Amino acid sequence: MGVRKIKNQIGRKIKELRLNNNLSQEQMAEFVGLSREHISCLERGKNMITIETLYKIATNFDLDIIDFFR
Repeated sequence: MGVRKIKNQIGRKIKELRLNNNLSQEQMAEFVGLSREHISCLERGKNMITIETLYKIATNFDLDIIDFFR
């Protein structure tokens, strides 16, 4: 699996998580302590997510990091 595919997969999971919790990008950003622009770029697979950010999102939604790879 290439890097681009991984970024897109994680981005789709972040967006799905946000929408399933009825959050706007702004609300999601505030919830996890990131900017709205950063959330947008992550959802579109434009930015490579750090382990720290992935962990922050996962823990705020009671998930394990591995859930973003399933």
